[in-house]
Amino acid sequence: MLRVAVPNKGSLAEASIAILKEAGYKQRSDSRDLVLVDQENNVEFYYLRPRDIAIYVGSGELEAGITGRDLLIDSQASADELLSLDFGSSTFRFAAPVDSQWSVKDISGKRVATAYPGLVTAHLADLGVTADIVRLDGAVESSVRLGVADLIADVVSTGNTLRQAGLAIFGEAILISEAIIIARKGVQIPKDLEVLLRRLQGVVTARRYVLLDYDISKMNLEAACAITPGLESPTISPLQKADWVAVRAMVLRKETNRVMDELWSVGARGILVTDIHACRL
Repeated sequence: MLRVAVPNKGSLAEASIAILKEAGYKQRSDSRDLVLVDQENNVEFYYLRPRDIAIYVGSGELEAGITGRDLLIDSQASADELLSLDFGSSTFRFAAPVDSQWSVKDISGKRVATAYPGLVTAHLADLGVTADIVRLDGAVESSVRLGVADLIADVVSTGNTLRQAGLAIFGEAILISEAIIIARKGVQIPKDLEVLLRRLQGVVTARRYVLLDYDISKMNLEAACAITPGLESPTISPLQKADWVAVRAMVLRKETNRVMDELWSVGARGILVTDIHACRL
């Protein structure tokens, strides 16, 4: 039976359970349950602390898990990313006192406060920079004012918290993270995990895309297909009206309104948008 780790709390847990349900897997109804067996799909789910999941998977105790890319790198576990799940995004950046002019080379020899020492150490090593890492579990942005560190490396969303602490972002992003599926390095992927990956990929794709249908005259068909090329090519069907055809194509959900406007401008009519609940591509 395939053993899969799922985050047990927080927004990452909620989103992970939601996508597994959409993929057809049974999930717990009580947050106090730590193990759930889905006999129909031959999968056993373990609900663990997000920070611990990469360790369990990397050690071989579990075959796969859902965690954050940041947590995987920070853990330094022997596990690989198999699939990004398109939720739980976050960006890690360096920040230093706002009245100073910092660059990455200025980090050398300084004290860097972070809640992700493994991630920051790996990034600095890639940059060829040596610094003292100060591990903190929270309120990292206060460390500079309190004299514990010279700069910080932390998750940044709007930057408001940093500005309130008198800090400003500098340099390129350390990491852009999101929820991912991981498995142990160097291990052949079992059949049940291949099925899970296909199902989850289908859900991710279905969330990103919609089906768009419209009617267009044959003389404007080429221009319309250039706007909606689909994943491989659009489906074109004849209509009773001899010089018109019906077209169906997948388009990115976030681009739907722009695409509809462009189609209308080239003569498309009867434009309809339909959600995709599941797919295999």
